[in-house]
Amino acid sequence: MQKISTLLIALLVTKLSVAQLYFPPITGNTWDTIAPSSLGWCADKLDSVIQFAGDKNTKALIVLKDGKRAVEKYYGTFKQDSVWFWASAGKSLTSLLVGIAQEQGFLNIQNPVSDYLGQGWTSCTPQQEANIKVVHQLSMTTGLNYNVPDLDCTDDTCLKFHADAGNEWYYYNAPYHLVHDVITAASGQGITAFTNSKLASKIGMQGLWYDHVYYSKARSAARFGLLMLNNAVWDTDTLLHDQQYLNDSRNTSQPYNKSYGYLWWLAGKDSIMAPGIPYALPTTLCSNCPNDMYAALGKYDQKIYIVPSMNIVVVRFGNAAGTTALGPSSFDNEFWGKLNEVFCATNQLSSNGSEININLYPNPCTDNLQINIPAELLGETIRIYSTIGELLWETQVKNTAFSVSTQTLSPGFYYLNIGQHSARFSKQ
Repeated sequence: MQKISTLLIALLVTKLSVAQLYFPPITGNTWDTIAPSSLGWCADKLDSVIQFAGDKNTKALIVLKDGKRAVEKYYGTFKQDSVWFWASAGKSLTSLLVGIAQEQGFLNIQNPVSDYLGQGWTSCTPQQEANIKVVHQLSMTTGLNYNVPDLDCTDDTCLKFHADAGNEWYYYNAPYHLVHDVITAASGQGITAFTNSKLASKIGMQGLWYDHVYYSKARSAARFGLLMLNNAVWDTDTLLHDQQYLNDSRNTSQPYNKSYGYLWWLAGKDSIMAPGIPYALPTTLCSNCPNDMYAALGKYDQKIYIVPSMNIVVVRFGNAAGTTALGPSSFDNEFWGKLNEVFCATNQLSSNGSEININLYPNPCTDNLQINIPAELLGETIRIYSTIGELLWETQVKNTAFSVSTQTLSPGFYYLNIGQHSARFSKQ
Protein backbone atom coordinates (compact mmCIF):
# COMPACT_ATOMS: atom_id res chain seq x y z
CA MET A 1 0.00 0.00 0.00
CA GLN A 2 1.56 3.26 -1.14
CA LYS A 3 1.24 6.15 1.35
CA ILE A 4 1.46 9.91 1.17
CA SER A 5 4.20 11.43 3.32
CA THR A 6 3.52 12.03 7.01
CA LEU A 7 3.70 15.79 6.44
CA LEU A 8 1.13 15.66 3.65
CA ILE A 9 -1.19 13.48 5.76
CA ALA A 10 -0.96 16.08 8.49
CA LEU A 11 -1.88 18.79 6.02
CA LEU A 12 -4.75 16.84 4.47
CA VAL A 13 -6.53 14.89 7.18
CA THR A 14 -8.81 17.00 9.36
CA LYS A 15 -11.68 16.20 11.64
CA LEU A 16 -15.00 16.46 9.84
CA SER A 17 -17.96 18.00 11.62
CA VAL A 18 -21.55 18.70 10.62
CA ALA A 19 -22.23 22.41 10.44
CA GLN A 20 -24.78 23.64 12.93
CA LEU A 21 -27.96 24.76 11.23
CA TYR A 22 -29.15 28.33 11.49
CA PHE A 23 -32.87 29.03 11.94
CA PRO A 24 -34.33 32.46 11.14
CA PRO A 25 -36.57 34.06 13.77
CA ILE A 26 -40.21 32.98 13.61
CA THR A 27 -41.36 36.59 13.32
CA GLY A 28 -39.97 39.46 11.32
CA ASN A 29 -37.98 39.54 8.12
CA THR A 30 -34.51 38.69 9.44
CA TRP A 31 -32.75 35.78 7.71
CA ASP A 32 -28.95 35.56 7.77
CA THR A 33 -27.02 35.25 4.54
CA ILE A 34 -23.81 33.41 3.75
CA ALA A 35 -21.40 34.32 0.96
CA PRO A 36 -20.96 31.48 -1.56
CA SER A 37 -17.27 32.37 -1.84
CA SER A 38 -16.82 31.71 1.88
CA LEU A 39 -18.03 28.14 1.36
CA GLY A 40 -15.30 27.23 -1.09
CA TRP A 41 -17.85 27.24 -3.91
CA CYS A 42 -16.99 28.39 -7.41
CA ALA A 43 -19.01 31.55 -6.92
CA ASP A 44 -18.31 32.73 -10.46
CA LYS A 45 -20.55 29.89 -11.69
CA LEU A 46 -23.58 31.23 -9.80
CA ASP A 47 -24.40 33.84 -12.42
CA SER A 48 -25.03 31.12 -15.00
CA VAL A 49 -27.28 29.23 -12.57
CA ILE A 50 -29.31 32.36 -11.83
CA GLN A 51 -29.48 33.21 -15.54
CA PHE A 52 -30.52 29.66 -16.43
CA ALA A 53 -33.32 29.73 -13.85
CA GLY A 54 -34.54 33.06 -15.18
CA ASP A 55 -34.51 31.79 -18.76
CA LYS A 56 -36.69 28.88 -17.59
CA ASN A 57 -39.58 31.06 -16.35
CA THR A 58 -38.53 31.03 -12.71
CA LYS A 59 -40.16 33.59 -10.42
CA ALA A 60 -38.27 32.85 -7.19
CA LEU A 61 -35.04 30.96 -6.49
CA ILE A 62 -33.69 30.38 -2.97
CA VAL A 63 -30.65 28.29 -2.02
CA LEU A 64 -30.04 27.71 1.68
CA LYS A 65 -26.72 26.43 2.99
CA ASP A 66 -26.68 25.42 6.67
CA GLY A 67 -29.97 27.31 6.96
CA LYS A 68 -28.57 30.61 5.69
CA ARG A 69 -29.42 32.28 2.39
CA ALA A 70 -26.65 31.70 -0.13
CA VAL A 71 -28.92 32.71 -3.02
CA GLU A 72 -32.23 34.57 -3.05
CA LYS A 73 -33.35 35.86 -6.42
CA TYR A 74 -36.72 37.11 -7.65
CA TYR A 75 -37.50 37.67 -11.31
CA GLY A 76 -39.62 40.25 -13.08
CA THR A 77 -42.48 41.61 -11.00
CA PHE A 78 -42.31 38.72 -8.52
CA LYS A 79 -41.02 39.92 -5.14
CA GLN A 80 -40.13 38.54 -1.73
CA ASP A 81 -43.71 39.14 -0.54
CA SER A 82 -45.36 37.65 -3.64
CA VAL A 83 -47.52 34.57 -3.06
CA TRP A 84 -47.41 31.53 -5.35
CA PHE A 85 -48.92 28.06 -5.43
CA TRP A 86 -47.01 24.90 -4.54
CA ALA A 87 -49.10 22.64 -6.80
CA SER A 88 -48.25 19.02 -5.97
CA ALA A 89 -45.20 20.05 -3.98
CA GLY A 90 -47.83 20.57 -1.28
CA LYS A 91 -48.27 16.80 -1.14
CA SER A 92 -45.01 16.59 0.79
CA LEU A 93 -46.28 19.16 3.28
CA THR A 94 -49.36 16.96 3.70
CA SER A 95 -47.07 14.00 4.38
CA LEU A 96 -45.60 15.75 7.41
CA LEU A 97 -49.05 16.85 8.60
CA VAL A 98 -50.21 13.22 8.58
CA GLY A 99 -47.21 12.23 10.70
CA ILE A 100 -48.03 14.96 13.21
CA ALA A 101 -51.71 13.97 13.25
CA GLN A 102 -50.75 10.34 13.90
CA GLU A 103 -48.31 11.21 16.68
CA GLN A 104 -50.93 13.34 18.40
CA GLY A 105 -53.45 10.50 18.33
CA PHE A 106 -55.88 11.85 15.74
CA LEU A 107 -55.37 9.03 13.24
CA ASN A 108 -53.39 5.91 12.39
CA ILE A 109 -52.09 5.43 8.87
CA GLN A 110 -52.69 1.67 9.15
CA ASN A 111 -56.40 2.23 9.70
CA PRO A 112 -58.94 2.06 6.85
CA VAL A 113 -59.80 5.40 5.27
CA SER A 114 -63.46 4.58 5.98
CA ASP A 115 -62.72 4.91 9.71
CA TYR A 116 -62.49 8.66 9.09
CA LEU A 117 -64.63 9.28 5.99
CA GLY A 118 -67.33 6.73 6.73
CA GLN A 119 -68.37 3.78 4.61
CA GLY A 120 -69.35 4.46 1.03
CA TRP A 121 -66.70 7.04 0.19
CA THR A 122 -65.99 4.93 -2.92
CA SER A 123 -68.05 2.78 -5.28
CA CYS A 124 -66.08 -0.31 -4.25
CA THR A 125 -67.57 -3.23 -2.39
CA PRO A 126 -67.47 -2.82 1.41
CA GLN A 127 -64.54 -5.24 1.67
CA GLN A 128 -62.57 -3.62 -1.18
CA GLU A 129 -63.08 -0.22 0.42
CA ALA A 130 -62.14 -1.46 3.90
CA ASN A 131 -58.81 -2.67 2.51
CA ILE A 132 -57.81 0.88 1.51
CA LYS A 133 -55.79 2.39 4.36
CA VAL A 134 -54.43 5.87 4.89
CA VAL A 135 -50.94 4.55 4.14
CA HIS A 136 -52.17 3.61 0.67
CA GLN A 137 -53.20 7.22 0.09
CA LEU A 138 -49.72 8.36 1.14
CA SER A 139 -47.95 5.88 -1.14
CA MET A 140 -50.30 6.21 -4.16
CA THR A 141 -51.34 2.56 -3.93
CA THR A 142 -55.09 2.73 -3.25
CA GLY A 143 -55.85 0.54 -6.26
CA LEU A 144 -58.68 2.85 -7.33
CA ASN A 145 -59.37 3.05 -11.05
CA TYR A 146 -57.40 5.87 -12.62
CA ASN A 147 -58.98 5.42 -16.06
CA VAL A 148 -61.56 8.09 -15.34
CA PRO A 149 -62.39 11.41 -17.06
CA ASP A 150 -61.42 13.53 -14.03
CA LEU A 151 -58.49 12.46 -11.84
CA ASP A 152 -59.43 15.15 -9.31
CA CYS A 153 -63.02 14.01 -8.78
CA THR A 154 -63.56 12.75 -5.20
CA ASP A 155 -67.24 11.79 -5.54
CA ASP A 156 -67.91 8.16 -4.65
CA THR A 157 -69.11 7.57 -8.22
CA CYS A 158 -65.65 8.56 -9.51
CA LEU A 159 -63.75 6.26 -7.15
CA LYS A 160 -64.05 2.74 -8.49
CA PHE A 161 -62.18 -0.51 -7.92
CA HIS A 162 -59.26 -1.35 -10.19
CA ALA A 163 -56.94 -3.52 -8.08
CA ASP A 164 -56.56 -4.58 -4.46
CA ALA A 165 -55.04 -1.82 -2.34
CA GLY A 166 -51.25 -2.04 -2.14
CA ASN A 167 -50.85 -3.93 -5.42
CA GLU A 168 -50.05 -1.14 -7.86
CA TRP A 169 -48.77 2.44 -7.95
CA TYR A 170 -50.38 5.31 -9.85
CA TYR A 171 -50.13 9.05 -9.36
CA TYR A 172 -53.81 9.72 -8.64
CA ASN A 173 -54.85 13.09 -7.20
CA ALA A 174 -58.34 12.26 -5.94
CA PRO A 175 -57.29 9.78 -3.21
CA TYR A 176 -54.57 12.23 -2.19
CA HIS A 177 -57.06 15.10 -1.92
CA LEU A 178 -59.07 12.98 0.48
CA VAL A 179 -56.08 12.86 2.86
CA HIS A 180 -57.05 16.42 3.78
CA ASP A 181 -60.59 15.21 4.51
CA VAL A 182 -59.13 12.46 6.70
CA ILE A 183 -57.10 14.99 8.71
CA THR A 184 -60.13 17.28 9.04
CA ALA A 185 -62.46 14.48 10.12
CA ALA A 186 -59.92 13.06 12.57
CA SER A 187 -58.82 16.35 14.14
CA GLY A 188 -61.98 18.44 13.89
CA GLN A 189 -59.95 21.23 12.24
CA GLY A 190 -59.96 22.44 8.66
CA ILE A 191 -56.76 21.67 6.80
CA THR A 192 -55.48 25.28 6.87
CA ALA A 193 -56.27 25.63 10.59
CA PHE A 194 -54.54 22.31 11.32
CA THR A 195 -51.49 23.34 9.27
CA ASN A 196 -51.24 26.69 11.03
CA SER A 197 -51.68 25.40 14.57
CA LYS A 198 -49.50 22.29 14.31
CA LEU A 199 -46.75 23.45 11.97
CA ALA A 200 -46.78 26.86 10.28
CA SER A 201 -47.03 29.01 13.41
CA LYS A 202 -44.12 27.14 14.96
CA ILE A 203 -41.65 27.84 12.13
CA GLY A 204 -42.79 31.25 10.88
CA MET A 205 -44.42 29.84 7.75
CA GLN A 206 -47.46 31.66 6.37
CA GLY A 207 -49.85 30.21 3.83
CA LEU A 208 -53.21 28.65 3.17
CA TRP A 209 -54.81 25.73 1.40
CA TYR A 210 -57.30 26.38 -1.39
CA ASP A 211 -58.87 23.46 -3.24
CA HIS A 212 -56.13 21.14 -1.89
CA VAL A 213 -53.32 23.40 -3.16
CA TYR A 214 -51.04 25.33 -0.80
CA TYR A 215 -50.19 28.98 -1.43
CA SER A 216 -47.34 30.89 0.24
CA LYS A 217 -44.31 33.09 -0.25
CA ALA A 218 -41.08 31.47 -1.40
CA ARG A 219 -39.47 31.99 2.00
CA SER A 220 -42.24 29.95 3.65
CA ALA A 221 -41.41 27.06 1.34
CA ALA A 222 -37.75 27.49 2.32
CA ARG A 223 -38.74 27.34 6.00
CA PHE A 224 -40.54 24.06 5.38
CA GLY A 225 -37.50 22.69 3.56
CA LEU A 226 -35.22 23.72 6.43
CA LEU A 227 -37.55 22.04 8.93
CA MET A 228 -37.38 18.80 6.96
CA LEU A 229 -33.61 19.07 6.57
CA ASN A 230 -33.44 19.03 10.37
CA ASN A 231 -35.78 16.05 10.70
CA ALA A 232 -38.88 18.05 11.70
CA VAL A 233 -37.05 19.97 14.43
CA TRP A 234 -37.15 23.77 14.24
CA ASP A 235 -34.16 24.95 16.24
CA THR A 236 -34.97 23.23 19.57
CA ASP A 237 -38.70 22.68 18.92
CA THR A 238 -39.47 19.14 17.74
CA LEU A 239 -42.64 19.15 15.68
CA LEU A 240 -42.58 15.40 15.04
CA HIS A 241 -40.76 12.99 17.35
CA ASP A 242 -41.66 9.88 15.33
CA GLN A 243 -38.40 9.29 13.47
CA GLN A 244 -39.71 6.00 12.10
CA TYR A 245 -42.49 7.80 10.27
CA LEU A 246 -40.03 10.40 8.98
CA ASN A 247 -37.68 7.70 7.72
CA ASP A 248 -40.53 5.78 6.10
CA SER A 249 -41.84 8.92 4.42
CA ARG A 250 -38.49 9.69 2.81
CA ASN A 251 -37.67 6.16 1.66
CA THR A 252 -39.26 3.85 -0.90
CA SER A 253 -42.79 3.18 0.38
CA GLN A 254 -43.85 0.30 -1.90
CA PRO A 255 -42.22 -2.12 -4.38
CA TYR A 256 -43.48 -0.53 -7.60
CA ASN A 257 -42.05 2.98 -7.66
CA LYS A 258 -38.69 3.01 -5.90
CA SER A 259 -38.48 6.78 -6.30
CA TYR A 260 -41.55 7.53 -4.18
CA GLY A 261 -42.00 7.65 -0.42
CA TYR A 262 -45.01 9.06 1.42
CA LEU A 263 -45.79 11.88 -1.04
CA TRP A 264 -42.04 12.63 -1.43
CA TRP A 265 -39.94 12.06 -4.55
CA LEU A 266 -36.59 10.33 -4.01
CA ALA A 267 -33.32 10.65 -5.92
CA GLY A 268 -30.67 7.95 -6.18
CA LYS A 269 -32.97 5.03 -7.05
CA ASP A 270 -32.49 2.82 -10.10
CA SER A 271 -36.05 3.09 -11.42
CA ILE A 272 -38.99 5.46 -11.38
CA MET A 273 -42.68 5.61 -12.28
CA ALA A 274 -43.65 9.05 -13.52
CA PRO A 275 -47.12 10.59 -13.19
CA GLY A 276 -49.43 9.25 -15.89
CA ILE A 277 -47.28 6.20 -16.65
CA PRO A 278 -48.36 2.86 -15.12
CA TYR A 279 -44.96 1.15 -15.40
CA ALA A 280 -41.44 1.73 -14.09
CA LEU A 281 -38.64 3.22 -16.19
CA PRO A 282 -35.04 2.01 -15.64
CA THR A 283 -33.71 5.44 -14.72
CA THR A 284 -33.30 7.65 -11.69
CA LEU A 285 -35.32 10.72 -10.76
CA CYS A 286 -32.40 12.95 -11.72
CA SER A 287 -28.92 11.75 -12.67
CA ASN A 288 -27.31 15.08 -11.76
CA CYS A 289 -28.99 15.25 -8.35
CA PRO A 290 -27.25 14.11 -5.14
CA ASN A 291 -28.25 10.54 -4.36
CA ASP A 292 -29.62 11.39 -0.91
CA MET A 293 -31.81 14.21 -2.21
CA TYR A 294 -35.56 14.05 -1.63
CA ALA A 295 -37.95 16.56 -3.11
CA ALA A 296 -41.40 18.10 -3.10
CA LEU A 297 -42.28 18.44 -6.78
CA GLY A 298 -45.30 20.09 -8.34
CA LYS A 299 -46.86 21.00 -11.66
CA TYR A 300 -45.24 23.81 -13.63
CA ASP A 301 -41.92 23.03 -11.92
CA GLN A 302 -42.61 24.02 -8.34
CA LYS A 303 -39.61 22.55 -6.51
CA ILE A 304 -38.35 22.10 -2.96
CA TYR A 305 -35.09 20.11 -3.08
CA ILE A 306 -33.56 18.88 0.20
CA VAL A 307 -30.01 17.46 0.35
CA PRO A 308 -28.99 16.24 3.84
CA SER A 309 -25.39 15.38 2.87
CA MET A 310 -24.80 18.99 1.84
CA ASN A 311 -27.11 20.79 4.31
CA ILE A 312 -28.76 22.41 1.32
CA VAL A 313 -32.36 23.41 0.56
CA VAL A 314 -33.39 24.80 -2.83
CA VAL A 315 -36.77 26.38 -3.61
CA ARG A 316 -37.90 27.16 -7.14
CA PHE A 317 -41.28 28.81 -7.86
CA GLY A 318 -42.47 29.80 -11.30
CA ASN A 319 -44.16 28.86 -14.53
CA ALA A 320 -43.32 25.71 -16.46
CA ALA A 321 -39.65 25.55 -17.41
CA GLY A 322 -40.48 23.42 -20.43
CA THR A 323 -43.17 20.86 -21.06
CA THR A 324 -45.85 20.78 -18.37
CA ALA A 325 -45.13 17.98 -15.91
CA LEU A 326 -47.01 17.02 -12.74
CA GLY A 327 -43.89 16.31 -10.67
CA PRO A 328 -40.45 15.29 -11.97
CA SER A 329 -39.35 17.13 -15.11
CA SER A 330 -36.33 17.80 -17.29
CA PHE A 331 -35.71 20.96 -15.25
CA ASP A 332 -34.50 18.82 -12.32
CA ASN A 333 -31.57 17.37 -14.21
CA GLU A 334 -30.74 20.54 -16.15
CA PHE A 335 -30.80 22.75 -13.08
CA TRP A 336 -28.67 20.41 -10.97
CA GLY A 337 -26.20 20.03 -13.80
CA LYS A 338 -25.68 23.79 -13.58
CA LEU A 339 -25.75 23.94 -9.77
CA ASN A 340 -23.18 21.15 -9.40
CA GLU A 341 -20.62 23.35 -11.11
CA VAL A 342 -20.98 25.79 -8.22
CA PHE A 343 -20.12 23.14 -5.62
CA CYS A 344 -16.39 22.71 -6.04
CA ALA A 345 -13.27 22.47 -3.93
CA THR A 346 -10.62 25.13 -4.42
CA ASN A 347 -7.51 26.79 -3.01
CA GLN A 348 -5.60 24.14 -1.06
CA LEU A 349 -2.11 25.19 0.23
CA SER A 350 1.02 23.71 -1.31
CA SER A 351 4.16 22.91 0.69
CA ASN A 352 5.77 26.28 -0.03
CA GLY A 353 2.72 28.23 1.11
CA SER A 354 1.50 29.32 -2.31
CA GLU A 355 -2.08 28.78 -3.43
CA ILE A 356 -3.47 27.49 -6.69
CA ASN A 357 -7.01 26.71 -7.87
CA ILE A 358 -8.00 23.07 -8.38
CA ASN A 359 -11.75 22.91 -9.06
CA LEU A 360 -13.66 19.70 -8.37
CA TYR A 361 -17.36 19.26 -9.10
CA PRO A 362 -19.90 18.03 -8.32
CA ASN A 363 -18.76 17.77 -4.73
CA PRO A 364 -20.11 15.43 -3.35
CA CYS A 365 -19.92 13.38 -6.53
CA THR A 366 -21.65 10.16 -7.52
CA ASP A 367 -20.29 8.34 -10.59
CA ASN A 368 -17.93 10.96 -12.00
CA LEU A 369 -15.74 13.79 -10.74
CA GLN A 370 -15.03 16.75 -13.03
CA ILE A 371 -11.61 18.35 -12.55
CA ASN A 372 -10.34 21.74 -13.76
CA ILE A 373 -6.68 22.66 -13.17
CA PRO A 374 -4.40 25.48 -14.36
CA ALA A 375 -2.17 24.84 -17.40
CA GLU A 376 1.00 25.08 -15.29
CA LEU A 377 0.19 21.65 -13.79
CA LEU A 378 0.06 19.83 -17.14
CA GLY A 379 2.41 16.87 -17.10
CA GLU A 380 2.13 16.39 -13.33
CA THR A 381 0.81 13.14 -11.87
CA ILE A 382 -2.66 13.25 -10.37
CA ARG A 383 -3.49 10.83 -7.55
CA ILE A 384 -6.53 9.98 -5.42
CA TYR A 385 -5.95 8.86 -1.83
CA SER A 386 -8.19 7.59 0.94
CA THR A 387 -8.26 9.48 4.24
CA ILE A 388 -5.69 7.00 5.65
CA GLY A 389 -3.28 7.68 2.80
CA GLU A 390 -3.90 4.64 0.59
CA LEU A 391 -3.24 5.35 -3.09
CA LEU A 392 -6.39 4.42 -5.03
CA TRP A 393 -5.79 5.84 -8.52
CA GLU A 394 -3.23 7.82 -10.52
CA THR A 395 -2.57 9.11 -14.01
CA GLN A 396 -0.61 11.85 -15.77
CA VAL A 397 -2.38 15.17 -16.32
CA LYS A 398 -2.73 15.79 -20.07
CA ASN A 399 -5.67 18.24 -20.14
CA THR A 400 -6.76 21.15 -17.99
CA ALA A 401 -10.33 19.80 -17.82
CA PHE A 402 -11.21 16.13 -17.59
CA SER A 403 -13.51 13.60 -15.89
CA VAL A 404 -12.57 10.80 -13.50
CA SER A 405 -14.85 7.81 -12.90
CA THR A 406 -15.58 7.33 -9.18
CA GLN A 407 -17.90 4.35 -9.58
CA THR A 408 -15.48 1.99 -7.82
CA LEU A 409 -15.06 4.28 -4.80
CA SER A 410 -17.09 3.63 -1.67
CA PRO A 411 -19.08 6.53 -0.16
CA GLY A 412 -16.83 8.71 1.95
CA PHE A 413 -14.12 11.40 1.81
CA TYR A 414 -11.05 11.36 -0.44
CA TYR A 415 -8.05 13.53 -1.31
CA LEU A 416 -6.88 14.46 -4.77
CA ASN A 417 -3.20 15.31 -5.10
CA ILE A 418 -1.37 16.98 -8.01
CA GLY A 419 2.29 17.56 -7.28
CA GLN A 420 2.34 19.47 -3.98
CA HIS A 421 -1.25 20.63 -4.35
CA SER A 422 -4.31 18.88 -2.93
CA ALA A 423 -8.07 19.17 -2.59
CA ARG A 424 -10.68 17.19 -0.69
CA PHE A 425 -13.87 15.75 -2.16
CA SER A 426 -16.53 13.24 -1.13
CA LYS A 427 -18.32 10.37 -2.86
CA GLN A 428 -21.97 9.68 -2.08
